[in-house]
Amino acid sequence: MSGSVIGRYAIGSLGTGGFATLPGLVLVFYLTDTLGVAAWAAGLVITGAKIWDVLIDPLVGGLSDRSLRRTGSRRRLMVAGGIALPVFFLLTFAVPADTPPVVAATWVVLAFLLASTSFSLFQVPYIALPAELTARYDQRTRLLTARVAVLALAILLFGAGGPLLRKIGNPYTGYLVMGLVAGVVIGAGMLISSTVAPRGVAPDLAAVDAAPAHGYRAGFAALRRSQPFRVLLSAYLLQALATGLMLAAANYVAVWVMHSDDALTFLFVALIAPAIVFSPVWNAVSRRLGKERSFRLASTLFAVAAASLTAAIWVPGAWMYASVAVAGAAYAGMQALPMAMLPDVISHDARTHGPGQAGVFGGMWTAGETTGMALGAGLLALILTVTGYLQTTAGHTVVQPGAAVTGIAAAFGVVPAVLTLLSLVFLARYRLRREDIDDPAPEARS
Repeated sequence: MSGSVIGRYAIGSLGTGGFATLPGLVLVFYLTDTLGVAAWAAGLVITGAKIWDVLIDPLVGGLSDRSLRRTGSRRRLMVAGGIALPVFFLLTFAVPADTPPVVAATWVVLAFLLASTSFSLFQVPYIALPAELTARYDQRTRLLTARVAVLALAILLFGAGGPLLRKIGNPYTGYLVMGLVAGVVIGAGMLISSTVAPRGVAPDLAAVDAAPAHGYRAGFAALRRSQPFRVLLSAYLLQALATGLMLAAANYVAVWVMHSDDALTFLFVALIAPAIVFSPVWNAVSRRLGKERSFRLASTLFAVAAASLTAAIWVPGAWMYASVAVAGAAYAGMQALPMAMLPDVISHDARTHGPGQAGVFGGMWTAGETTGMALGAGLLALILTVTGYLQTTAGHTVVQPGAAVTGIAAAFGVVPAVLTLLSLVFLARYRLRREDIDDPAPEARS
């Protein structure tokens, strides 16, 4: 596989990482602390938009597979998503000042719903591509670790840069500038990555015409017949819930636990710098131990690091950056390894049930990931509501009750740790190994 293919594929994570990071980081906070929307309503806004994602992702997967059959490429949907997303992303953060909270919440949910739809058009075929770019077990790890290195850079860029951009002018102007700049960068990454999608119908795709109908039925059929897919997706969903919760809680931790707006930037640097360094390390570990054992190791390390952050309930301080750094090192493996295992699952299913349904798998995978991230934001909103968090509008100051601050710290530590440990129960049942995947035939693409 050429360096050009790896590089252009990986740059897509500039878009996927940006869209996953920035809304997850600031959208609930934007609703509760700038637009004056109650925490429970903010949770409904985010969760409602993500439920829509879950509903459409399997449909987009079917469309992607049909596009491959008819045009020989998944590129058209990817390009459409890359063009449309910047527009709707900007609109999400363009609510005018003094808009009533109910109107503001409605505005945000509609704009974010359209932005999420655009993202799905890109993300679902993007997830399906590795199974078609290489057939080799270790080459897929190389491809996906490169993607995760860019993903880590994207998280740092958007996680640290986004909050800095929103400081320009008043809060409403700052969020508007942030939405414009971030949307353009996200769209550019998607469009560049779309050029890697193979063109021309592969010789074995003629058999796909007899495959089951794409969409929900095909997606649930894939879940029923593929035990490796079920357990891998279940583990990844729980981990997406854990990381989504931590991501949504980070802004609140910086402001109400660490008492510093700048702490948010430092938290992201502490998370991402180790992730960048350890991306190639997990590639090497995977070659030695296998993806499955390496994934379990990374997950265990992340759970331990997250659990240690629970001490922030009693003694918050700069020591938290060290725990976050350990979590960042583990996070690189938690991203790269399951994504490298997914093409193995797709290839295994193609051998046993026929080729041409990578889009269906990608749609179900994206729906599962979206569910986890959405539930993470929703779980945070629930914790804030139960612990009595006080929402406010821009320019007004409140004092949060102690229970709310404790809830924020728990949402950043012990709860993600428990969820990650639960994911290990599913990972223990994953059956595929290197010898089940590698084909002695030479690479179809270089």
